[in-house]
Amino acid sequence: MSFRVRRLSLPLLALALAAAPARAEEGMWTFDGLPAKKIQAAYGWAPDRAWLDHVRLSALRFPGGSGSFVSRDGLVLTNHHVGRGWIQRVSDKDHDYVKNGFAAASREHEIKVPGLELLTLVAMDDITDRLAAAVKPGAGDSEALKLREAEIERIKKEMQEKTGLTCEHVTLYQGGEHWIYSYRKHTDVRLVFAPEQQIAFFGGDYDNFTYPRHNLDFAVFRVYEHGRPYHPKDYLHWTQTGLKAGDLTFVAGHPGRTNRQDTLAQMIYSRDVAIPLRLKAMERKRDALVEYGKTSPEAARQVGTQIFGVENGLKAVNGYWSGLKNREAMARIEAAERDLRAKVAADPKLSAEAGPCWAKIEAAVKVAERLATETQNVGTAHSALLGHALALVRIADEERLPSEKRLPEYSDANLKSAKARLGIQSPFYPEQEIFMFTRGLEAAAAELGENHPYVQAMLGGRPAAEVARTAVTGSKLNDPEVRKALLAGGKRAIDKSRDPMILLAKRLDPLSRAIRRQQQEQVQSVITEHGARIARARFAVYGKGTYPDATFTLRLTYGPVEEYPANGTLIQPFTTFGGLYDRHDGWGGNAAAAHGGAWALPQRWLDKRGAVNPAMPFNFVHKVDIIGGNSGSPVVDRKCELVGLIFDGDIDMLPGNYFYDGKANRGVSVDARAILHALDKVYGASALVAELTGK
Repeated sequence: MSFRVRRLSLPLLALALAAAPARAEEGMWTFDGLPAKKIQAAYGWAPDRAWLDHVRLSALRFPGGSGSFVSRDGLVLTNHHVGRGWIQRVSDKDHDYVKNGFAAASREHEIKVPGLELLTLVAMDDITDRLAAAVKPGAGDSEALKLREAEIERIKKEMQEKTGLTCEHVTLYQGGEHWIYSYRKHTDVRLVFAPEQQIAFFGGDYDNFTYPRHNLDFAVFRVYEHGRPYHPKDYLHWTQTGLKAGDLTFVAGHPGRTNRQDTLAQMIYSRDVAIPLRLKAMERKRDALVEYGKTSPEAARQVGTQIFGVENGLKAVNGYWSGLKNREAMARIEAAERDLRAKVAADPKLSAEAGPCWAKIEAAVKVAERLATETQNVGTAHSALLGHALALVRIADEERLPSEKRLPEYSDANLKSAKARLGIQSPFYPEQEIFMFTRGLEAAAAELGENHPYVQAMLGGRPAAEVARTAVTGSKLNDPEVRKALLAGGKRAIDKSRDPMILLAKRLDPLSRAIRRQQQEQVQSVITEHGARIARARFAVYGKGTYPDATFTLRLTYGPVEEYPANGTLIQPFTTFGGLYDRHDGWGGNAAAAHGGAWALPQRWLDKRGAVNPAMPFNFVHKVDIIGGNSGSPVVDRKCELVGLIFDGDIDMLPGNYFYDGKANRGVSVDARAILHALDKVYGASALVAELTGK
């Protein structure tokens, strides 16, 4: 596979690093910008290009998470919680693979997972200069945004036609740089192994984002191509020695989103408006799911994975919020912005380019605040079927427009995948759909008021429960063949359709578009343009010796296995199998009943207790800079061997969405030795162990 990237020369890189304010292990580094000299100075060794290419081509992006190839026959390792939704998808009321686990007896028994697609990063191309040339001098913010978006679509189309790869536009440094990342897509993915949910998420939500931990949070899939196991050129070899305290580790994964380069005004908006609204919506969804789950055992099975996801998100977002409410941290951020603004003001050229940008962004944030409640409600479908209907209505309309006038998700480059998603069959539970749609409509009516155009369009004076039941029971859009027929028929078929969800979508779409237009013209375009100018000014003042905010693109972070202070003591770097059983035993023989059985071990684990080595490492903590999206990331050592699997961070990691504090910020990983030991001694999966170890 080819790999194209514009690289900094070593002298320029050294100069940039000298000016960089980043601390020790801070940073989610792109693979073209790793601070090799800094790592060399700290650890006496740094990765070379061959090491980096091998790790990059072994890494995989999952929907919402990360993974890696770990065998020559295409085995893929990720977290159980990253794969959980897909494991749920291949389960049914008679086979609950989430609760009870799954182990394929042979390759013929590996289960194909419909809709699951994995991506390998093959090439990275810097298009910053080409985009700059596409914007006419003197263009307004909105016009500049449209010109850039049109040029991006032209570039993506050119590159996809030339390479056959999946090309994505990536914005780095708040728009200071623009790249095209090209991926090889793997569409035939099969489930090979998953442990029981109880051991994968041992300790439940109580232990989430804490340490010490005892979670066997892994799952194994396999990529196929042309009906046979795929043979990746690059995959990670399993460690032969394991880790010890102080060893250097690297995490290769896809951190979802950080906002460390936001302006102070943007952070205050997140703290006071955006995050509280988001938390309120998440709590409402969780409460509705819990309420529905109480209606029957089957309903509880249906919503279990969804509740898990929402509760995990709630704890994470509350953690992000805590960072913004940290007065000391916010004072440091304010001081850093004040320093940058003063340096910009002192340089006539920078002042002309970026001086007014902070005020422009402050004004845009005020518009976002005014639109926030409407955006939260009008922009949400509240129903999977209504989501399908909106996609069908929009595709029919967007296909008729010039590419530069379309919504971004329906550009030429994205249209094919948008249509493909409509052809995938997902699990569908009518009563759950009715229940959740009802609750969503009721919440929107309460937030917006009965006279709001959205409420009038969706309810028309009728009870939410009546609207939801009529629309869900009367719709045929759950059938992918019906959706495909409507796609094939185009706008004429959509206009003739009397499907109740299509009719609702036609009423909702103009309202949603109006909100989006205001967001794009008065908020997004302003922040995009002036955020990029601030980024360029930051480069001019400090040099390009720092890392960009996370964008759910492949990054590398590094740091040692290391203890940390908490609760008046030091927290040890490793936990063990013996500690796992101690957590179970520590409830006085009552683990199954205590706190919903959060620390109760599955019966298989109790039966196999005598077979395991109590001193075998289980989980470990290391000083790495991670965030949500890193889940499932492989942890590798200097030898490029797999030594662990990131599955969480401690609670002090969460404010890292806005700033890094290395005192107690730790990643939490499953030890690679624990995975093999459990597969061998508890599950008897000798063939899988042999494949993973190459024996």
